[in-house]
Amino acid sequence: MPTSPKLYRPAVGIALFNQHGKVFLGRRKNARGPYIWQMPQGGIDEGETPKQAAIRELEEETGIPPALISPIGEIDMWLKYDFPPQISGSQIVKKWRGQKQRWFAFGYQGNDAQIDLNAHSEIEFDHWRWDTLGMAEKLIVPFKRTVYEHVRAEFSKFET
Repeated sequence: MPTSPKLYRPAVGIALFNQHGKVFLGRRKNARGPYIWQMPQGGIDEGETPKQAAIRELEEETGIPPALISPIGEIDMWLKYDFPPQISGSQIVKKWRGQKQRWFAFGYQGNDAQIDLNAHSEIEFDHWRWDTLGMAEKLIVPFKRTVYEHVRAEFSKFET
């Protein structure tokens, strides 16, 4: 029986590619274990389009202003994942079964010194690096892995 899309929090994911075809990965602040790296992502605020949310989330999580990015691709369908039972406590997990995400690819025209993980009051990442989509897929928490597989299949054309 299909699950209702209303049980999934509307969100976005961002694949940010540098001039060398590598993608931005952030290490989740205060996370422990082998699967603590991910691409920027976040919820869609009331009245925002998914693309507007992606640009806002990218700036909040990386400090990269919109002037330093250009859209290069997007996935025109919602990709969703369920929160695993062992995750509890946050209001998001209590309210939603999981997330449904629209994914966007952006090209980055800035340099590494312009990335500022402390630009926003709610710091998501404590470290970052450039890597491949294949590595992102290996480093993401397992419950998000099928989404990352789809992202890699759709956006691998942007890797060089």
